Amino acid sequence: MTKFGHRLCSLLTIAATIVSAAALCSASPATAQDTKRPADAKRGAVIAAQGNTAKAPACALCHAFDGASDGSGAFPRIAGQSANYLSQQLRAYGSGVRANAIMAPIARALSPEDIADVASYYASLETPFPPLADANPDLVKRGKQLAETGNATKGIPGCDDCHGAEGAGRPPTLPYLAGQYASDIALQLRMWKRGFRRDNPETMVLFAKELDDQEIAAVAAYYQQLRSAGQLAGAQ
Repeated sequence: MTKFGHRLCSLLTIAATIVSAAALCSASPATAQDTKRPADAKRGAVIAAQGNTAKAPACALCHAFDGASDGSGAFPRIAGQSANYLSQQLRAYGSGVRANAIMAPIARALSPEDIADVASYYASLETPFPPLADANPDLVKRGKQLAETGNATKGIPGCDDCHGAEGAGRPPTLPYLAGQYASDIALQLRMWKRGFRRDNPETMVLFAKELDDQEIAAVAAYYQQLRSAGQLAGAQ
């Protein structure tokens, strides 16, 4: 990784920590306290399947019990993301730091223990990647270039500088992108670009604003195909 990449990742990690702290500080007293007990993945599985008594619906309704969602790309894949990252995002939804009309009320209905448990459950999963439609090879090639080296003209570093080689992620703070649905990656980049997502203003907002629609589509297509069932089978 370049020196710039190291500095960028440090900045992103600090930014994520600040956002997480802000989410906790602005949350209601009932949700601002961190759980003191170890996370219980088995209890998290029950919440994922059934919801909780505070009327939070089952996570599996959108993300599936195995965390792969439904394959349509309408909801992000969360299986195997780090528990720290998943917990951080749920707290951000609950506090309003990350705006989402669906996730906000759900997150607010989860206690700190619920969040820790369900995050631990989904983080523990090793769910296979489904076969997905092949993207345009030229689009994927462009996305690979942006992911690995960025765009020096626009001052954009490679996505892999922070998200790891081939988008494998850098737990516990930075999520994996490899195998994530292209539609979700593109949606999140557009939300940062247009100012609707503000939970990483020091990094993602700045870079997303420099990406045009074609670049966003290219990066999204590249990461989706990295770990699809078809791609993995071809590599074996």
